[in-house]
Amino acid sequence: MNTTNLSPFRRTVVGVQFLFVAFGATVLVPLLVGLDPATALFTAGLGTFIFHLVTKGKVPIFLGSSFAFIAPIIAATKQWGQAGALAGIIGVSLVYFIMSALIKWQGKKLLDKLFPPIVIGPVIILIGLSLSTSAVDMAKTNWLLAAISLTVAILVLSLGRGLIKLVPVVCGIVAGYIVAVCMGDVDFSKVAAAPWIALPPALSDFHLPQFAWEPFLYMIPVAIAPVIEHIGDVYVVGAVADKDFVKEPGLHRTMLGDGLACLAACIFGGPPVTTYSEVTGAMSITKITHPQVIRIAAATAIVFSVIGKLSALLQSIPSAVLGGIMLLLFGTIASVGIQNLIQHKVNLNITRNTIIISVTLTMGIGGAVLSWGDFAISGIGLSAMVGMVLNLLLPKENENDGNAKADE
Repeated sequence: MNTTNLSPFRRTVVGVQFLFVAFGATVLVPLLVGLDPATALFTAGLGTFIFHLVTKGKVPIFLGSSFAFIAPIIAATKQWGQAGALAGIIGVSLVYFIMSALIKWQGKKLLDKLFPPIVIGPVIILIGLSLSTSAVDMAKTNWLLAAISLTVAILVLSLGRGLIKLVPVVCGIVAGYIVAVCMGDVDFSKVAAAPWIALPPALSDFHLPQFAWEPFLYMIPVAIAPVIEHIGDVYVVGAVADKDFVKEPGLHRTMLGDGLACLAACIFGGPPVTTYSEVTGAMSITKITHPQVIRIAAATAIVFSVIGKLSALLQSIPSAVLGGIMLLLFGTIASVGIQNLIQHKVNLNITRNTIIISVTLTMGIGGAVLSWGDFAISGIGLSAMVGMVLNLLLPKENENDGNAKADE
């Protein structure tokens, strides 16, 4: 459906509706890493506008806070402080810029060679599993609240129909929050004290990030998985809209737009942004795919970011309620990695593939650290690099050899 056939009122309603589909994930990331959700809403809206500017307003994609960077930001904050961790997001932008240039120069084939499913799959699994401890730690502060938010999210995801099925995070948090209020576990003092209108910290306390090499280099390998996810999302959005966005405006432009949006998030102190498949699902249901509606969603996000009481209300959500959602969410991320391996028919009977997956997962889960002077890299970033190097160095086996082993 083309939004030119819709009244301005209906366009606005649909745009706000699309924002609510992405709202839960967009505000959950900053709450988990210690950032103000108002800043995340602002950078999500701004990033989406930047993306649409670079892609000539042709691609209906909404950019929101990326879950891939929760664990890296938490780990980087412990080493270099929050300012240093956020400054490291510049490294994420650089990866997008380089990939954009490579795609413009060589096409997508080079990326397929460097980052095949055998590398990306285990990295996505690690993104989910590395956060499992945080999920349990938050949930165990009040298992009753965690169980309620988790159960509601599961029911919405399993039994929901239409657009309601796309907002399990929001439904779970709302249900858990209502019960927490009834139990007297919510402190409304900060909500009452907060002004109705207040600039997000991104604007009221603006200052340029202090660049440092350590967090910059630390974040670079972590960006590999979101980059590959970006490519997949562009293909999916093209299928929903029945247009070839890889050809026009081009994958190099969508990648550049995502990189510039991440850079803007870094400058304003927000979490890195990424393409949101949830909104793509909403477009598939409503059959409304015009980019103008996505821009309305982005504008709404910016408007929401200046509502001071909304930010205070979000920050009053008990950690147990968020923990219950995380138990489902982070496990789901890990399952996406497994699904990635299955969809691309990665043969685990081939010794080479088993080695890459085994070493990548073991180093990531085991907390391996590579140190050199004052610089250290660990976790998902190190595992991604190890997986990529092994993929390039290990000799490839004949597919038939793996099938023969399976038959023995």
